[in-house]
Amino acid sequence: MQTYEDVLSEIALKDDRVVVLTAENRAAIRNLPALLGPRFIDFGICEQTMVGAAAGLALRGRIPVVHALAAFLTMRAFEFIRTDVGIGRFPVKLVGGVPGLLSEANGPTHQAIEDISLMRGIPGMQVVCPADAEELAAALPAVMASASPCYIRHTAQPAQVVHKQPFAFGRAERLTEGTDVAILTYGTLVSEAVAAERLLSRKNVSTRVVNLRTLSPIDTAEIEQARRECGLIVTLEDHFVTGGLFSILAEHMLRQGHTARVLPIALESRWFTPALLADVLECEGLNAKAIAARIERALTSGSTVELVSQFGATEGRQHV
Repeated sequence: MQTYEDVLSEIALKDDRVVVLTAENRAAIRNLPALLGPRFIDFGICEQTMVGAAAGLALRGRIPVVHALAAFLTMRAFEFIRTDVGIGRFPVKLVGGVPGLLSEANGPTHQAIEDISLMRGIPGMQVVCPADAEELAAALPAVMASASPCYIRHTAQPAQVVHKQPFAFGRAERLTEGTDVAILTYGTLVSEAVAAERLLSRKNVSTRVVNLRTLSPIDTAEIEQARRECGLIVTLEDHFVTGGLFSILAEHMLRQGHTARVLPIALESRWFTPALLADVLECEGLNAKAIAARIERALTSGSTVELVSQFGATEGRQHV
């Protein structure tokens, strides 16, 4: 299987417009300096300067691929992304390392769990959240070919699911079929959702798992199908509940004037406890066992949020 570095190397060697930049974040691109020479630039821990330079390079016809830890890239350099890249809609590719729970043992300063909210708020910004390293590599050619700016949540996690559908912006991948519950998810938690589906199937709960892949643009057709065909929608994400997938779903429902029973599973009011990934998943109730248990409780007790849209107003009603 080709890695992210393999695919990026191939693209860069064929297209001399590609310039690779990093803010002292070389883990995924260790071999590129020797391959690209002056087209590889390490700015040190200067994310703001790096993003500004990337915008300038894009203005001159280059395709910059920017690497930094997701927390510092999306927050420390946010104004530069918004103003220098976003307003001009330059095709800068922003690759955020260790996003979400993948920062595992790092504390709140290094946790990017509001990154999607920030990036999707920039007009024209595409947001790609691969489930694993295989999907990341498969998505890269489309990302590089896009004329739009793009934020990518980088992952080196090995694939735990079989990806049968080719990557495309705004096109989700349905991994399992079901009508009782639809789990809408992305990134690191896709494998946990599939494992939760197996646990739920033992309780005769028919569960659909949808790997959304891109959150901007998002596959509204797949969301609508889940709303029509499934009794409960679950949004599962390693992100704050505010601004992420749950917010995206609520915005979509309001625009369409639709109602749905929704169970949001996300980080709600605090940063997560640092630990190794398996322990973080358990501690925060985001592993397969905890996800399945929460869905079971929601189905039996009705503890969900009902998203209601009428005459342009929306209200969330908690059922207990």
